[in-house]
Amino acid sequence: MSRNTTLSLRLACGVLSAALALSVEAATEVGSGNPPVLHLVSAEIPAAADAPAAKAAPAPKSVGYPAAAVGQGATVNGYSVARWAEDWQRMGNPGQRRDFLDRLKYLPIGRPDVYLTLSGELRGRINYTEHAQLRDGEQRQDIYRLFVGTDLHLGSHLRLYGELGRGVIEGRNIGTPSGALRNDLFLQQRFADWTDHFGKVEVGVRYGRQLFIDGPNLLVAARDNNTLHVTVNGLRTWINGEHLRADLFDFDFNRLGNGGIDDDHRDSDRRFSGITGGIVLPRRWFDSSLYLDPFLWRQRQRKVTWGALSAREERYYGGLRLWGEIGAATLDWTVNHQWGDHDGRRLEAWQALFAQNWKLGADRRAPRLGFHADYASGGGAYGGRTLRNASAPYGNNIYYAYGLFLTPTNLAAFAPSLVLSPFASVRVTLEYQWTWRVDRDDAVYRANGTAYAGTAGAGGSHSADVARLQVVWNLTPRLSLTTRLEHLEAGSALEQGGYRSSNFGAVFASYRF
Repeated sequence: MSRNTTLSLRLACGVLSAALALSVEAATEVGSGNPPVLHLVSAEIPAAADAPAAKAAPAPKSVGYPAAAVGQGATVNGYSVARWAEDWQRMGNPGQRRDFLDRLKYLPIGRPDVYLTLSGELRGRINYTEHAQLRDGEQRQDIYRLFVGTDLHLGSHLRLYGELGRGVIEGRNIGTPSGALRNDLFLQQRFADWTDHFGKVEVGVRYGRQLFIDGPNLLVAARDNNTLHVTVNGLRTWINGEHLRADLFDFDFNRLGNGGIDDDHRDSDRRFSGITGGIVLPRRWFDSSLYLDPFLWRQRQRKVTWGALSAREERYYGGLRLWGEIGAATLDWTVNHQWGDHDGRRLEAWQALFAQNWKLGADRRAPRLGFHADYASGGGAYGGRTLRNASAPYGNNIYYAYGLFLTPTNLAAFAPSLVLSPFASVRVTLEYQWTWRVDRDDAVYRANGTAYAGTAGAGGSHSADVARLQVVWNLTPRLSLTTRLEHLEAGSALEQGGYRSSNFGAVFASYRF
């Protein structure tokens, strides 16, 4: 292990140890958020459940559209996937504070509605992959990241938010890390927003670099598995009523270097825009709490590779997402049609993504039994007039394999799961997934969208079986420890291309304030 790795791990361990000591007195829940109810083994953020079919936690305010369903991610123990979605005004009451970190959550400047909130996260992690890229050769990744955020509220309408991130990755056989994995300093978010209320209708506008996760998790996600989050640049506007909402946006992505802020640039070659809506379905229907989210998006990229051709692609997404709870059942269903063109060639694709589970008992810690069943069309990348490969703008890339071996392109999957809570602070999730490719003449695809060379037209339909175990231990509302284990058994579609089975393991600690 290199000297830099040793120093990084010592620093991470030291800070986490100090954080644990500070948080022992805060072992009970802080904040108004409730834990999500699905806890799939594929969750990106165990403490915040950035996963399909996760029940978003209620927010402190209830003006207009339910705050749990406006595309900000779930809130757990007061902490959100999007840190700017948190509301810490209650920390103005000294009786609500447990330590000095709580004081940093609400720093008034002159009057109560002008205040600063400070936030941060430190995560240390070790990944081990046998047969990295499903070839010979082991990989070990020693990773840590540090986020620091400032949220300045200038009255009840105007807010300025900024977030810095630093990511370090070292180890063995790691290749050349991208800027999302190794980055000396990244200005991860920087935006201004303005909101106002007209009765029970909220209107708002936000401009700048920001996290955007308003949509199905398999299509748009923070990608917490990376060292840095996926953020976008541009304009977002919204209007939220009691039962209806609309979110309009127009974004470019980022092109990241490995150095400081100066080598991270706006990527105008990738543009993402559209509208996401929301409808609160009547609770009297099935005694439920359900949301229906229609969406119409456009993604334009100047260079997308399908088969041997890299060319401009314009892809449209039109779909519906139905999610929420019906009695003991939690569901997250998405169907979308994709169309457009790649290098002037017609594009027609479909995705149907269904996740659901059932609570087996009335107790808060009762087991949950569920499954997800998914279809993503494929074909045409290696010949044919029409391209039928489905893809996602930037979805949850660990949903089908922690080792980043699979993605919802030319894929069909079925995976039963079981969630257990043997202790109040421990969550254990088991999942077994069968995976096939839809079109045998097309390739099997990795999580980054690239094809496994030699798989197109070779072997059978069976891509892989994946067995997974995840254990999350929430020691305090701020500190969580996570263990992930995975075995991928290569099927005939991969074996005929010379690819092998693989084992994956990860252990990481995350501390938030």
